[in-house]
Amino acid sequence: MKSTFLSYILLHGEYDKRRGEIDVFEAIKGRRSCRRFLPEAIGNDVIETILEAAVWAPFPANQQSWEFIVIRDKGVIGKIYSHAEVCKKILFEKSGWKWIDTYSLSVLREVPVIIAVVGDPEKTGADRFLEGGGLGYHHACAAAIQNMLLAAHELGLGTLCDTLFDQDVTREILGIDLSKETIAMICLGKTDVDSVQTP
Repeated sequence: MKSTFLSYILLHGEYDKRRGEIDVFEAIKGRRSCRRFLPEAIGNDVIETILEAAVWAPFPANQQSWEFIVIRDKGVIGKIYSHAEVCKKILFEKSGWKWIDTYSLSVLREVPVIIAVVGDPEKTGADRFLEGGGLGYHHACAAAIQNMLLAAHELGLGTLCDTLFDQDVTREILGIDLSKETIAMICLGKTDVDSVQTP
């Protein structure tokens, strides 16, 4: 993947932009989850930059334990939204938590891009041989997700890390192999100040 200014940030920890410095702690504290997105398209170069940040994350046994599925098709995004509504109903019935019933999932219908992060248990590393192990791939994907969220924040984009889905249904929607697992779906797009939420 082509080198970008983000590579410099990840390698050296700073980037001179208008005589300012990128502070990793400011980025961590400044990032927020977004639940309203503008309909503007996100360019391929921006997506590539965010994915480049993802693959700089640590992974076990020198294996890249992840795959990334970039979803722009409104029909597919609509299926993800409809499935999330079903999951919300199940959660409400099983938990009894009243706030779930009023929680809006419209963001999953309106977002211009979703990046599904898929983990491969076969690439989990040596931890598979330990009692209670076999989760190294999951942790690697989590690290990649954090890199993506911070990179998107630095690029002025909003994100939301969604985990409200059933594995089997998601495999069917996205054509994911039965041996692999969807870790999260990252909603990505342009936003405005009023649409960001507290952490």
